[in-house]
Amino acid sequence: MNSFYRTAISVALGLFASAAFAQDAAVIETCNGCHGDDGVSQWSDVPTIAGMPEYVHSDALFIYRDNERPCSESKFRQGDTSRPATTMCEVVADLDDATLEDLALYYFELPFVAAQQEFDAGLAAAGQAVHEASCDKCHSDGGSNPDDEAGILAGQWMGYMKNSFAEYASGDREQPKQMKEKMDALSEADVTALLHYYASQQ
Repeated sequence: MNSFYRTAISVALGLFASAAFAQDAAVIETCNGCHGDDGVSQWSDVPTIAGMPEYVHSDALFIYRDNERPCSESKFRQGDTSRPATTMCEVVADLDDATLEDLALYYFELPFVAAQQEFDAGLAAAGQAVHEASCDKCHSDGGSNPDDEAGILAGQWMGYMKNSFAEYASGDREQPKQMKEKMDALSEADVTALLHYYASQQ
């Protein structure tokens, strides 16, 4: 191959890479508009996605794209807040597999930051007992271990987790069979205690 063709191919690949990076950067800006800078949320109803296990995050994005998970409408919390409210399903609807996987990897490599929020110490202690009895097998280290590939619970926003528990309980959000069995056995008091336990880990 002569130098002209090598140069042409290099330029073409460079342009393609730049275009792909620009697309990912634009999508990341959209994500951060709701989830906060570097995916660290400052809002109780929006989860922090920084540090989320790559498999868990990519799986969730594919499920949103397939409209198989509740997609509640949310306004943009920062950046251009004049943009119309949107949903996770709308945000990822036109993104290809590679972009979704890139997003999951990008946020996984950012540090998770526990939410600073109020909690009840007594309920948190009760929640720790519930967690150790029912949840720790899949969500080890108090729900903080990303190697579990089961989502980070420790330090996540209580408001978001409360909504997630309600979606699981109603059947609006699918869950693994083993998890469903555990969730179905929890009382309302158990759920409240768990929420305070996870919120206590700051």
